Amino acid sequence: MKKAIFNWSGGKDSAFALWKVLGQKEVHISTLLTSVSEKYQRISMHGVRKELLLEQTASIGLPLEMVMIPDEPSMSDYDSLMAKKLTKLKKTGIEFSVFGDIFLEDLKKYREQRLSEVGLKALFPIWKMDTREVVEQFIENGFKAVVVSANARLLDKSFAGRIIDKSFLADLPNNVDPCGENGEFHSFVFDGPVFSHPINFSIGETVLKEYKTSDKWDHAFWYCDLLPFAH
Repeated sequence: MKKAIFNWSGGKDSAFALWKVLGQKEVHISTLLTSVSEKYQRISMHGVRKELLLEQTASIGLPLEMVMIPDEPSMSDYDSLMAKKLTKLKKTGIEFSVFGDIFLEDLKKYREQRLSEVGLKALFPIWKMDTREVVEQFIENGFKAVVVSANARLLDKSFAGRIIDKSFLADLPNNVDPCGENGEFHSFVFDGPVFSHPINFSIGETVLKEYKTSDKWDHAFWYCDLLPFAH
């Protein structure tokens, strides 16, 4: 089988896609790849502590490569750091990069373009699946995840820190995608068929963070801090 890296976010869609691609056995996943904030030592998009990321990857049993992202990087900075890491990985025989995206066409095209620049190809094992079917299969197959961030324009504070189960899905507003594919919420997976053992954590403080684009404060998220158990 041809060698591939898997872009691991630590969240629900990522875990489900990894499970799918491991079952299909079309490529060999040789390593996981995650972007981590250099300043905060957390997964870039989801805000999960690096310690919990390391717990996840140890339970999965695959090596982890991290791209350390500086505070408030430009897109060109991000692209440059990622290209450098991918070029290094390609030298180990990697041919494919695997993602858990479902239906965002612009994001898919962006990924394919950036990969082509370093001579790699993209795979999307759950592309165009119905998002409700994805999350229902996720739950039915024994995956467990907790919401770590929620768009405050769409979801109230109570959604941060909730377990993703059938009652969670029933409580989502109609304008929120069941998988949060438009960025409505992000999650941390702590158990499921890709893990050898569950990830232990406790739920810490939930805070509201606002983000400025141009001259307006137009993004706000509830962030639930997950705390790793001390060993």
